Amino acid sequence: MRTVVFDLDGTLADTSDDLLAAANACFLAEGHGAVLDGRDRLTAFHGGRAMLRAGYERLGLAVTEEEIARQYPRLLAAYAEGIDTHTRLYPGAVAAVEALRAAGFATTICTNKPEGLAVELIRRLGVARLFDALIGADTLPTRKPDPAPYVAAVTRAGGRVERSMLIGDTETDRKTGLAVGVPVALVTFGPEGRAIERLTPEALLDHFDDLPALVERFLA
Repeated sequence: MRTVVFDLDGTLADTSDDLLAAANACFLAEGHGAVLDGRDRLTAFHGGRAMLRAGYERLGLAVTEEEIARQYPRLLAAYAEGIDTHTRLYPGAVAAVEALRAAGFATTICTNKPEGLAVELIRRLGVARLFDALIGADTLPTRKPDPAPYVAAVTRAGGRVERSMLIGDTETDRKTGLAVGVPVALVTFGPEGRAIERLTPEALLDHFDDLPALVERFLA
């Protein structure tokens, strides 16, 4: 079966404000105030630890990886509490995935968000029914750009890797496609905008309305 694999954060949904709020909860708890803001949306899509490092750097504080690891569970707890406060699916995402499924494609998610949080988020957004499988950061011993999570996302959806492609938004997604040997389309409405073109993906996706035709071109 032909399969389309989606990243989640920054690809299907803009989760940046809720991610930043979770990191700021850690800084607020230490009396630093809300350190991160809209300038840090790209950092948010690189994960919780990246946000914590960025915040401490802005504060001019040198912290160890042990301190980052200590704060990380607090960040996850804050994020779980407000996981869908501001998060919204990108325009056209639902219709595009529904069109792919109607055309006989399997659709699945491969994300570096912890699996439990990813499952809860798509449930709250009302789109869990649109995906045949979901692989998160902790589903397997490795995460993207290691090829194993992508392969698992395809096979658990009943697809074949050689008849699949990845829709993503970051360098991690580009590297994943290269590691697996599948085409990658990177969205231009994500955190980097059209600057993502620097990664020379096989395709750029400007709007989800264009996705069904794009996928047919690569997986005909």
